[in-house]
Amino acid sequence: MRTLLHTVSLAFLLGLCQPALAQVPLGQASTVKEGLEIGASTSEIAITSDFRGADLTIFGALNNADELFLAIGQYDVVVTLEGPKDYATVRKKERVLGIWMNTQSMTFEQVPESYSLASTRQIDNIDQPTSLNNIGVGIDHLALNPVGYIPNSGLIGEFREAYRRLKLSNGLYQRDTDGVRFVSTSLFRASLRLPANIPDGMHMVRAYLFKSGQLIVQRELPLRVVKTGIEQAITDAAHERPIAYGFFCVLIAVITGWGASLIFRKD
Repeated sequence: MRTLLHTVSLAFLLGLCQPALAQVPLGQASTVKEGLEIGASTSEIAITSDFRGADLTIFGALNNADELFLAIGQYDVVVTLEGPKDYATVRKKERVLGIWMNTQSMTFEQVPESYSLASTRQIDNIDQPTSLNNIGVGIDHLALNPVGYIPNSGLIGEFREAYRRLKLSNGLYQRDTDGVRFVSTSLFRASLRLPANIPDGMHMVRAYLFKSGQLIVQRELPLRVVKTGIEQAITDAAHERPIAYGFFCVLIAVITGWGASLIFRKD
């Protein structure tokens, strides 16, 4: 009975392999490599006064995929949306003489201000942590390099965990281990959530194709997040005419306070 089942299973696998084998001449190794194509539902996100976040859909297709590996689920896709990079400072508060004070701080160089991830399954089950660290895929594997010399190396891990925890709590870092779904044998769809406090600027969509736990190809495309209307006018004024902007803010505060004193004045 076991021999019969082994024979049937072998025949089934050989049947799946026949289309791929037929394309390769006898005695020659296949030189065809898998490819990956992606597209986004939009290339620009506009932040308005009533912006409450948005959903971004990424469509993709696998080219020259091995039918056998497709059948047994050996292909994995990870899609990320990485925001603009900047320096980030994390401060540690401690109680000193009954008062909470910032006692220590650490600055990380050029880290993404926002980061969203969607994958076919848990990312740590797709590839080894060392490989994920090398390519910087996943919230736990982003390169968080401190600025300057840190005498106590044990503090680096503590501040890295604090940075990730803060980003996750305010929604700027997100992950969905079921966010990528194959809609057919070679077509997939990924859904990424953009938080309401997403920073404006140039973002980058990246798609990674893994085969049996190894990265074989990746693609990227830009996504612009821009402010519109009054938000953009205020931002431009604050950066381009800071003195006039500061004077106007003080004037508004004075007028508001004076008006409130007149309205709520007791005779």
